[in-house]
Amino acid sequence: MDISTNYLGLKLRSPLVVSASPLSEDIDNIKRMEDAGAAAVVLYSLFEEQLRGDRLELHRQLEAGTESYAEALSYFPEPDEFKLGPEEYLRHIWEAKQATRIPIIASLNGSSLGGWIDYARQIQKAGADALELNIYYIPTDMNLTGTEVEMTYIDIVKAVKAEVSIPVAVKLSPFFSNFANMAKRLDQTGVNGLVLFNRFYQPDIELESLEIKPNILLSTPMAMRLPLRWIALLHGKLKASLAATSGIHRASDVLKMLMAGADVTMLCSTVIRHGIPQIAMIERDMVDWLKEHEYESVNQLKGSLSQKNCPEPAAYERAQYMKALTGYALPRT
Repeated sequence: MDISTNYLGLKLRSPLVVSASPLSEDIDNIKRMEDAGAAAVVLYSLFEEQLRGDRLELHRQLEAGTESYAEALSYFPEPDEFKLGPEEYLRHIWEAKQATRIPIIASLNGSSLGGWIDYARQIQKAGADALELNIYYIPTDMNLTGTEVEMTYIDIVKAVKAEVSIPVAVKLSPFFSNFANMAKRLDQTGVNGLVLFNRFYQPDIELESLEIKPNILLSTPMAMRLPLRWIALLHGKLKASLAATSGIHRASDVLKMLMAGADVTMLCSTVIRHGIPQIAMIERDMVDWLKEHEYESVNQLKGSLSQKNCPEPAAYERAQYMKALTGYALPRT
C-alpha cells in the first residue's frame, strides 16, 4: 500500500502531519511522533508579540543609565542592528532536525509584517524544511475595508516569499467575503500551500472575577465540515498544496479529506486528547480501509470526490443547504 503524498513540494511517507501545538515543545515528543508514523511535524508557533517584546526589552536594557552620561548613547548600536528574537526557537528547530528524519515545519503566528521578515530568514538558516505562516487577524477598525484586510495577507506572504527559498504555507481563517477569490490571489503570490482552516479561540467572561479569559476548546469531528467543503471546491484549481486541519480525529476523517482533495491532514486535538500513539492507530485504520476497498495508493483516492470529480458538483454549494433542510425529519415526541 503506497500511502505517500506530496505537500509543499516535499515527499511525505503518509498524509498524517502533526500541526502546531505545545506537544512539539519537547524534542522527545517529536521523536515519538515520528516513531508513531507522523510524516512531518509543524512546530509550536512563535508569536509576533514575542519578537516585538524582545526588541523592546533589548532597547530598554541598552538605554538603562545612559541618561546620566549623554555621550554614552553613541556607544550603543540601534536595536534594528541586532539579530533579535527568541534564540531558543531557532535552537529547537536545529535540535529537532538532528533528532529526526522527517520534515520539520516552523510556524510564525502574527497579523502584520512585524519582525517576521528577518526571522523567516533565520528560521530557514536554522534548518527548517518549510515555514507555516499562521495569520491571526481580527480587523476591528470600522474604517478598514475588506480590500485592505485582504492586502495585509497578500503583503505578508509576498514579503516572506521574497526572503526565503524554503516552501511557505499560509494558515487561513474562512472569514473572507469571497474565500475562493482570496485563495486564488494567494496562489498567484507563489505560496506553496494553503492550510484550511485556522481555529480562532474566542474569549469568555468569568462571572465571579469579572475578567475576560481565554477559552480553549479542543475540536470535535464536526469542525471538519467547513475545511472539507472548501478543499473540495478548490481541488484542481490551484497550484498550491492543500492541507486540511481542524476536526480530524479518526481515519474516516482523514479518508474524507483526501477524497475531497487534501494533500495532507493535520492532527492536533486528537493527539492531545488520546496521546501520540493515536497517530499509529489512525494510520492502521486508514490502511485497512484502503485495502478493504481495493485502493492501491493514497493518490488514487485523492480528489475523487472533489467538486471537480463529484457526480453532483452542486452538492458542495447552495443545493446542499436546501437538500439538508428539506430532507430533515423532526424527531417524534
